Amino acid sequence: MKSGPLNLITDVEGLLVGNAEDHGIKTGTTVLTGEQPFTAAVHVMGGAPGTRETDLLAPDRMVQQVHALVLSGGSALGLASASGVADALRAQGKGLDVAGQIVPIVPAAIVFDLVNGGDKNWPENPYPALGRNALSVAARDFGLGTVGAGTGATTAGFKGGLGSASLVLPSGHTVGALVVVNALGRATVDGGPHFWAAPFELEAEFGGLGPASAYDPLPFATKHQLRNAATTIAIVATDAALDQAQATRVATAAHDGMARALVPSHTPADGDLVFAAATGARPVNDPVGDVLTIGHAAALCLSRAIARGVYSATSAPGDPFPTWKDTFG
Repeated sequence: MKSGPLNLITDVEGLLVGNAEDHGIKTGTTVLTGEQPFTAAVHVMGGAPGTRETDLLAPDRMVQQVHALVLSGGSALGLASASGVADALRAQGKGLDVAGQIVPIVPAAIVFDLVNGGDKNWPENPYPALGRNALSVAARDFGLGTVGAGTGATTAGFKGGLGSASLVLPSGHTVGALVVVNALGRATVDGGPHFWAAPFELEAEFGGLGPASAYDPLPFATKHQLRNAATTIAIVATDAALDQAQATRVATAAHDGMARALVPSHTPADGDLVFAAATGARPVNDPVGDVLTIGHAAALCLSRAIARGVYSATSAPGDPFPTWKDTFG
């Protein structure tokens, strides 16, 4: 395996990511957009999802491509960030032309980060502005950890964050993942320094400690007092020319990566969700084999991205949990 040059989802050419955050509120928004509209799909496995415009991503729907995907904090209030993104795209003339009206298609998903120590007594909903601001700085390079929608994220025992990773396949296709790690469970084994995702790590991208030597697989920890403050949401992307049905299979396969990196995952209190995005820049020569490999690569990237999000988090006053780096150096 080898990662792309940035080891970010934007190694998929044509994709851009922007982050905006408010450290007083301890929340933020992350936007993935493209130089051109892209095919998108979704698969939800958590029991408590919060979404916007995900129904239209089913393969039998009329709309097959989108203009941006939004990941945000704020629970249901954070869905307003997609309205800010849509307004900004419309002002740029980007969207579907429907009877002369420009209508941007902007599906979104949220995490619950409303009890993480930030000041939530805002005079008006901050999320539309966060969405606009995130779109305005969308670029190939972007930060990880306590940025964007990962700003207020937590896991059981450690602060969460925004993570990303990529792979370049022997077929020439590039695959990447972007994730907000706000899980009910843990990203590390028994609360120690070793990440569950360690078997898939490349070039010490989250510490290089390797797998834990031993552990009891049955016990698991949750966030206890923040039990309802959960959800991990992700985007996996490729430059392969996938249709919406194939992209749905990739999103489904990518959930394997979440289950390998977070214990437990897909719980009744998590709204765990994966979007898939396909730019169509590179052809698919083997519709079965290529999609299978891309789905497997998406799962690998998502596991690594989850660990990188937790590993990259930085501390701030009022945090309910320490960071991995504060604890283990």
